[in-house]
Parts: sequence; structure tokens; C-alpha cells
Amino acid sequence: MSTAKPFRLVVNNVTPQKGLCGVYLITDQQDRLLERVALALRGGVSVVQYRAKGKEFDEMVVEGAALLRLCRRHGALCIVNDNVRLARDLDADGVHLGQEDGSIAEARAVLGAGKLIGRSTHDREEALQAEREGADYIGFGAIYPTNSKVVSHMPGYAGLEALCGAVRIPVVAIGGLTATNAGRIVDAGANGIAVISSVLSASRPDIAAAELSLLFNRVRPLPRGAVLTVAGSDSGGGAGIQADIKTISLLGSYAASVITALTAQNTQGVVSIHGLPPSFIADQLKAVLNDIPIDVIKTGMLHTPAIISELAEFLTGRDYYLPTVIDPVMIAKGGTSLLEHDAVQLFLEQLLPHAYLLTPNLPEAERLVGRTIKDVREMEQAARELHERGAATVLVKGGHLPGRLATDVFFDGNDCHHLSCERIFTLNTHGTGCSYASAIATFLSQGEPLLKSIELAKQFIGSAIRQARSLGKGHSPVNHLMAAQELMKMRHLT
Repeated sequence: MSTAKPFRLVVNNVTPQKGLCGVYLITDQQDRLLERVALALRGGVSVVQYRAKGKEFDEMVVEGAALLRLCRRHGALCIVNDNVRLARDLDADGVHLGQEDGSIAEARAVLGAGKLIGRSTHDREEALQAEREGADYIGFGAIYPTNSKVVSHMPGYAGLEALCGAVRIPVVAIGGLTATNAGRIVDAGANGIAVISSVLSASRPDIAAAELSLLFNRVRPLPRGAVLTVAGSDSGGGAGIQADIKTISLLGSYAASVITALTAQNTQGVVSIHGLPPSFIADQLKAVLNDIPIDVIKTGMLHTPAIISELAEFLTGRDYYLPTVIDPVMIAKGGTSLLEHDAVQLFLEQLLPHAYLLTPNLPEAERLVGRTIKDVREMEQAARELHERGAATVLVKGGHLPGRLATDVFFDGNDCHHLSCERIFTLNTHGTGCSYASAIATFLSQGEPLLKSIELAKQFIGSAIRQARSLGKGHSPVNHLMAAQELMKMRHLT
């Protein structure tokens, strides 16, 4: 596996730049452009290429200047498509040239040495020629078919992989890329992923951009990706913060934590709960997120309405979007309520809309939708309803239903997917929900697409239950260590 070449070009700007890598957004011609680009930048876009076909120059100056201000605010680069004069007048970070858009030398003479110049290329020879002529980076593709233009050259994955080993300047792959298929492109060595509709036509451009941005963690060394768990402490060590940190660390990511409540509990049940002051929870959140580059947030036991409100307010006020896996922990394995009754409505109104993925088990889903769920069809209905109430995606876990198979239902916002495995009849299931959600968050932080992350996490938790050893006198915890070793060996994670 090749790795993306590091590239940190400093240009003449006051604000620090992310560099020419990551998600490279090319603008479209649709309405509400500035609003959609602002959301995409919040999701982690590194470069915006302003492409304005058919507009008057003065109109492009006004719109381009507004885009440039947005990019400066988020520390992203702003590149102008084709038009060297516009790039100069805006004092943009550079210009991107097609094969028929003039020479690199001419653009350099106009813009100066401190600006970026990119060139669109379609094959190895064009790319090498652009490098010889002094391009700072190359756009390469189309990798896959695209609706944005007629494609006559399609070098594909093989062409990209060969090129990344042949040039010394950054390569931005373009053409038909989505969060589902672009992971392989990062594996091939692309420094950037150029996209248009997969972000700007999405209902949530911030989420679409964040999904793409996470893919670049695939080529980082271990620990790969960082997860912040916001949950309660389990003194018995089988669930809560303790299970989350075990899961995240053993699966190869960095774990940070915010503790919401302290519990005195063991395998037999919860003895007492001490909720922490919301102001202290906010202090923990700020301390971690102002210093450590977190990729994904995972929440567990929140306990009180005040804690839920504090977390929701904090997430609302952030400048950058972080995918948040919300596990609505409500009832302990022994039956103790972990979420105050009057907190449920507040959860639905304030926190649910922040969920990138909501992961209720059957009793939790029933409490959230206010009715009994008796089969997989009703699980699908509940998932769709929770999506309509604000969760971007929903995973309803079916472990509480009877039958030979344990089936979970994942609703991705459009379609339902069923994930089934053989049911394991055992009492050793303490920490199952916490560990499952933490595993999903971990694989997301490592650059796996969401559905793949859920599939891997289900393999992990199934193995952890199967290999659990009796400990204590009640519901013993799952076996995080053996399950992680088994899955890491299967994936050859290095």
C-alpha cells in the first residue's frame, strides 16, 4: 500500500493553511452556493476551486471574493478555475488550468512564485509533462464516470496508482468519487479527492465532506484516528467509559474521554450514580477538543437533562462538524435506569439532530418512538422515524428479539440494510452496546465508510460475546482483547 505524499506549501496568506491535500471541492452552478460551500468547509474541505461558467467577470469577482473570505475563515485554500486574471484580482491562492487553458509559465508570470498552479491531466504523459513545466499539483482523472462533464479519458484506479509512484508533486484524483468508493483512491496514494455533486448536492454538505475527509486517516500510522467518548464511568470496568477506551485502543485508534457520571456498579448491577456538574463536562469537552485533533465523537450515558442540554449546546456552537455516534444509553444490564425520565424528550429535541449515527437497542428504540417493536419490519419503521426526527442515519439493534439470528437494521437515509449473525445464548453480555458503538466510531475514525464500519463492528462485538469469560456473579463483560486480536489479524492492520 502506498501512502499519500506529505505536502505543506506555505502561501502568502495571513491565516494558516491546511495544505493541498484532503477534500478538494469544485463549485457548481446551482443556487445557494455560498451557503452550501460554508457547510462543506465546516465538514473539513481543504481546498475550494471556484468554477463559474457563463458569468460576467464582475459577478465572478463578487462571488469569488465571498468564497475567498469563507476559505480564509476555515483555513482552506481557494483556487480559481481556468481564469488567471480572476485569480490575480482576487488574490486567490492559485489557479487550476485545463489542457487548453494556457501555459503554466504564463500563469506563473501573472500570479508570482507564491501562488499555486495546478493542471488537469488524463494520463501519465500529460501528468509528467505538467510536472516538468512547473505545476505545483495535478488533477488526474476521471477515475470513475461522472455526470459533470463528458469523459473521454478514464485512467481509473490502476492508472492513478501507477502515476502516484511516478510524480513528486501532489495528485488530486477526480471523477465520480464518493465516500463509498474513494477509500481505495486514498490507498493508491492520492493526496486529494476532487468532488462536486457528492458534497454540494448532498442534503448535508458538512456530513458528506466529513465522510470524505475521514478517508485520509486510512494511510496514517497506528494509532489511526482519534475518538472522544462522552459517557459514564463503570467501576466494574465492563461498560461505559472503560469499555469504550478498551475498544478504541485495542482496535487501533486513540481514545480520549469526557466523563458524565460516576457509577458504583459490578456485574450484578448499579449500586449508585453520581452525575457530574454540566459545567465540568463542558470544561472537559473544551480541554480535549481545543488541543487534541478528534475525528469522531461517541456518546453513551448522559443521565440528566442538564447534561444533554450542555452537550447539545456545545455541539451546536462548534465551527467544525465532527461525526457523532450517539448511543442512547437508558437502562443498565441489571435493569437500573441510566437516563432520567424527563430527559427523553429533551434528548429527542436537542441531541438527536446532532447524530451522525444513532444506535438504540430495541428497548431504547421503543422508548424513543413511544411504542412496542415486535419484528424486523417494525425496526425498519422505527429507524425511518428516528431519521425523520433528525438523526442522519440510524442503527436499530435487534438483540432483544427472539430467534436464531440476531438482526440489526441500518437505515442510511435512503435504504435499510439488514446485518444478521448467529445468536449466542449467554449471560456474558455486559458492555455490549457501549463496545459496539465505540467500535463503529473507531472504524469511522480510521477511514472506513459507515456501512463497512458497522459491519466490522458487528464482527467485533459478536466475537467479543462469543469469547467472553465468566467474571463476577452476574452479567460478565465481553472479551474486548480476544475479539480485537482476532479482528486485527483478519484485517492485517499494521
